[in-house]
Amino acid sequence: MNSRQIEIFVAVMKAGTISRAAELLGVTQPGVSRTIADLEASVGFLLFDRVRNRIVPTPEGRLLYDEVQAAFRGMDKIRSAAARIRDHGAGQIRVASLSALGSSLVPRAVRRFRDRRPDTAVTLMVLPSRDVRNGVVSGEFDLGLAADEVDVSGLVHQPFVSPRALCAIPLGHPLAEHSLVTPHDLAGLDFVAYVPEDRARQRLDLAIAEAGAAPPRIVVETIYAATVFALISEGVGVGLVSPYAIAGFDQSRIVLRPFEPAVHSKSVLLLPADRPKSQLVRDFIDCLMAER
Repeated sequence: MNSRQIEIFVAVMKAGTISRAAELLGVTQPGVSRTIADLEASVGFLLFDRVRNRIVPTPEGRLLYDEVQAAFRGMDKIRSAAARIRDHGAGQIRVASLSALGSSLVPRAVRRFRDRRPDTAVTLMVLPSRDVRNGVVSGEFDLGLAADEVDVSGLVHQPFVSPRALCAIPLGHPLAEHSLVTPHDLAGLDFVAYVPEDRARQRLDLAIAEAGAAPPRIVVETIYAATVFALISEGVGVGLVSPYAIAGFDQSRIVLRPFEPAVHSKSVLLLPADRPKSQLVRDFIDCLMAER
């Protein structure tokens, strides 16, 4: 059995006669008859009965035709899927983000992306930066956004955003009377901080040391921007926050003031190094860039 025999068999089934099938295929009638006979010999049963100079499909022939049609429909689905992948990507994109961007910038990018790609499903996970990095390396995520302290070896990476941190102060706190906050203003105050390995925390510690100021009193350390914001809103202490980290939250219970010298909260865009970017990933990156 070969594909040419199947093609001719289908033509005969659709045309109803050997002569009409030969005409449609542009071949001779004896050639069609010979091919059908060869196919019958190959499958081991008759495909057509000859009744009064007419051919009538046998029950076995009809069953085979049904299977062939099902196979053709499967091929059509494969062709359609290939066209969708060519034009739109795989139909799903998996994104991971650090907390500081996961409540504001990234959701806005998802909205923009959904406007462009309404048929594409998006998985968004907000995770610690190390888990974002590991997920991109393992292939669990198509792209990720992480703090700049992560190990970027084995990844394609580029700087993403580097906003200047603001000092967040609980409403009614004495520091809220200041128009500008400096390291000396933080001396001895209850302070909500990121964990010591956080690069923005390290930049703040360096700024305090270089200013010769007494350090604040660290009362809570955490890895999540949303947790820092929530703790400050509850009056636990003051802290430095990225403007991206607080954009999606109610700011009525805090006061924001510039901090001098500048402390930046830097992030990087991470991509797997072992595979090229799909069109979906390119489109999502375009949406991220548009929302920066």
